[in-house]
Amino acid sequence: MNTVAVDLGDRSYEVRIGEGLLHCAGAEIAPLLRRKRVAVITDETVATTHLAALTQALTEQGIAVTALALPPGEATKGWEQLARATEWLLEAKVERKDLVVALGGGVIGDLVGFASAILRRGVRFVQIPTTLLAQVDSSVGGKTGINTAQGKNLVGAFHQPSLVLADIGVLDTLPDRDFLSGYGEVVKYGLLGDAGFFDWLERHGPALRRGDRAARLHAVTRSVQMKADIVARDETEEGDRALLNLGHTFCHALEKATGYSDRLLHGEGVAIGCALAFQLSARLGMCAQEEPSRVRSHLRDMGMKVDLADIPGDLPNAEALVALMGQDKKVIDGRLRFILAREIGQAFVADDVPGEAVRAVLAEALAGR
Repeated sequence: MNTVAVDLGDRSYEVRIGEGLLHCAGAEIAPLLRRKRVAVITDETVATTHLAALTQALTEQGIAVTALALPPGEATKGWEQLARATEWLLEAKVERKDLVVALGGGVIGDLVGFASAILRRGVRFVQIPTTLLAQVDSSVGGKTGINTAQGKNLVGAFHQPSLVLADIGVLDTLPDRDFLSGYGEVVKYGLLGDAGFFDWLERHGPALRRGDRAARLHAVTRSVQMKADIVARDETEEGDRALLNLGHTFCHALEKATGYSDRLLHGEGVAIGCALAFQLSARLGMCAQEEPSRVRSHLRDMGMKVDLADIPGDLPNAEALVALMGQDKKVIDGRLRFILAREIGQAFVADDVPGEAVRAVLAEALAGR
């Protein structure tokens, strides 16, 4: 097992990464409890696969368990299911000193984290992420929230977990498409700040996809360490943390354009967004043309979505996509903020990107459909 510390003073916590953590979750969680009971929120798909193992691990430690399974999918991450989860926690008489467990992917982690943040003005929670995307990204750093009609993650709170248990063994149960979606976030870390990690991914990505345990442990650990370091420097995204949004300004517009549906999974949007961000960087003369080509080549080698042409169905035109970006959280004083790159491993925040360049990159990408 590898352990990564997220250093946030009196709100510091550990991310524990290894195989079999779900089956010893009771022993991992027990030291955090003031009384031996937890409330678990998951989704119906994850409940079928993993809830029994978690329940057994907790009850073996004498911990009483009550559980709620929400519908699976991005549509769950909204007002209706947030209200349902929060009301259920109140009916379960969860107190301020109790612990809530989020068992699932990014949707469950974000929603349960937000419910925990607003319940009794803040109760503690533990993340047990069951997808690659959640293990390397959304479970770490305390960003919680829901989607609204106006856009993605526009309502939420910073609420750090008390512990994260990332069991790489559960990744075996993921469909290949969901695993690759999570890989979009893994690649992002190499692109934004560690060229050596990107080199490693070019060599070991296929083994990672096939299930190589050592490769998966290294990739998850390195990704979490990079995120933890950035979060420790900038918890509420005033500076460095914005780098974690590489690819996301494009991604969030594409997700909204596709109705937050299965047409485009979040990590797929991130991968396409990263390719577009490097293309935009090259167009603005900030990086060599070889860099976006290398990014696209690796994503293609991994069997991932790379181009707008890889998204099924119709998409809005370039102007409409730019308009969708206008509602993004990364808009500052009405100006779009992009994460651009000087080369692989050297990303930076740009607040003054010309709209014409963005529209040109998108128009070019749409023309390739």
